[in-house]
Amino acid sequence: MRYTGPKVKLCRREGYNLFGTEKYNTNTDPKKKGRTPKLSEYGVQLRKKQAAKRQFGLSEKQFRRYYDRAIRMQGVTGDNFLHLLEMRFDNVVFRANFGRTIMQSRQAVNHSHFLVNGKKVNIPSYQMSVGDVISLKEKMKESTLYKSLLEEFRAFSEKNSAATLSQASWLTINPKDLTITVSGVPEKKDFDSMIDTQRIIEFYSK
Repeated sequence: MRYTGPKVKLCRREGYNLFGTEKYNTNTDPKKKGRTPKLSEYGVQLRKKQAAKRQFGLSEKQFRRYYDRAIRMQGVTGDNFLHLLEMRFDNVVFRANFGRTIMQSRQAVNHSHFLVNGKKVNIPSYQMSVGDVISLKEKMKESTLYKSLLEEFRAFSEKNSAATLSQASWLTINPKDLTITVSGVPEKKDFDSMIDTQRIIEFYSK
């Protein structure tokens, strides 16, 4: 089952900010709670798996399914695993800064705020491909949430390159039309360094 309790509790458990927003930065250092218990290798693998799973907001069943797909693909299993996770529709929306958190981004996808290549898609796990264009529905541009986003993008792009609007180098943002283009594929440098794919793979391969 997917965890639905306080998100700050999860950040404290894993020792770092899992969700990317300022509100989850407080008290995430486990050292502040006193001496941290020494974990076995299995315990470390479990914690790394749990942290990554929670970062993407997935249930155990969903997360394991991505591992099963990754081992059937050609190439490095760990890279395949993260590639599949990063290319989820909800995660692309989040990486493009169209959602404050992965949870908010998933809700926006579920509520059909976006089109993919001009068609309605409301499945958060939908796998994006290079060349896909995500656009905000016209009626949603009048909502308070996206009006605020549009203003932020405009102010940011006046001082910075439009290429820096996204958290990911493989996404291109059009701040005027509020569109996201998948212009490439995630590379190792784009992956969160806190996600230890080696230990996750070791955990599942036992």
